[in-house]
Amino acid sequence: MKLLVVLISLVAFCAGSAIPTIPGDNSHYVEGESRYIWMPDGDGVPHLVDLEAPVDPEAADPRNGANNEYWFFSRNNPNNAQVIVHGNANTIWNSNYVAGRPLVVIVHGWNSNGNSDINSMVREAYLAIQDANIIVVDWRQHANGAYNSAVSAVPSVGQFLGDFLSWLIGTAGGNWNNVHLVGFSLGAHIVGNAGRRTGSRPARVTGLDPAGPSWNGNANALNTQAGQYVEAIHTDGGLLGIFNRIGHGDFYPNGGRNPQPGCWISTCSHSRAYELFAATVRFNHLVGRLCSNIQQAQNVQCSGSNFNMGNGIFTKRGNGIYGLTTGNNWPY
Repeated sequence: MKLLVVLISLVAFCAGSAIPTIPGDNSHYVEGESRYIWMPDGDGVPHLVDLEAPVDPEAADPRNGANNEYWFFSRNNPNNAQVIVHGNANTIWNSNYVAGRPLVVIVHGWNSNGNSDINSMVREAYLAIQDANIIVVDWRQHANGAYNSAVSAVPSVGQFLGDFLSWLIGTAGGNWNNVHLVGFSLGAHIVGNAGRRTGSRPARVTGLDPAGPSWNGNANALNTQAGQYVEAIHTDGGLLGIFNRIGHGDFYPNGGRNPQPGCWISTCSHSRAYELFAATVRFNHLVGRLCSNIQQAQNVQCSGSNFNMGNGIFTKRGNGIYGLTTGNNWPY
C-alpha cells in the first residue's frame, strides 16, 4: 500500500513538472500543482512560463512604479499619444486633457506594452461612443521580464498609478465619479492596487480575466476595495485567470473557463476577456443572468435577473454572480 502511494505521488510530481511542448496548449495544467504554463504576450503569441522561476530581487522594489508611462488619447488625438509626466503640470496643459470629460485608464498585462491589442481595442471602443480622456499605462519595463518578477512589481506599479491619478485630478480637475479603471490579466491587479491607493474613489474598476497563477489568496489581488463598483469578467478561470469571485459583479461568459467559443488554443480564452469587453463598450448587448452560486455560472445554468456585462457606463452598480453565453466572433 505504501509503495502504491509513493508511485501515485511520483506520477503526480512528474506530471506537474513536465515541460509541455505544444505552444498554447494548457491541457496539462493543474492549478496549484503544475510548474509550467503557456501565457500569451500582448500580441497573443504563447510563451512558456516557469511558475517556480526565481524572482529578480529588484522586482519588489517599491519604487518600480516610478517607471510607468502615461499615454493620453482623446478624440482630438485618437491615435497619437501625448505623454503626461507625473509631477510636470506643463505636460497636462500641453495635452488635450479636459477636466469635464470622463476619464478611462487602461492597463495591459504581462509581456505587453502600451501598443498591445487591449489598449487600442478598448481605447477605440470608448472613443467611438463618447469623447473621453483616455490614459494608457505603459509598464513594459517590469511587465516584460519573467512572470514571477512581473507579479512582484504589480503593487508598486499600481500604487504609483493611484498617486498619478490623484495628482492629475488634483492638478487639472476631474471627477472621481467619472473615472473608470480597466486592467487585463496582471493589469487587473494593478488597477486594484491603484484604486485602493486612492481610497476606493474611482467610480468603476473592471478586471478583465484577472491573472490567476500566484494570485489566489494574494492580498495584492483585485478586490472590492478598489472602487465604488468593481467588476470582473472571467474567461479562462482556473488556468491563466482567477475563477473565484473577487468583485461586486462577477461575470462568467460561457462558463468562465477555457475554451471560449471560437478559441482553438488555451491562451485565446484569456485574451477573449478584453475582446468581449470592448464589444460591450460599443454595443452594450451582452446580458448576464443572476446565478445562485458559482457552479451554476460554470454550468451556464443561471436564470435570475438580468444585468449587462461590461459596457462603458460610469455609474454602473450591481452585485452578484452572473452567467451568459456569447457568440464565437466579433461582436460576440
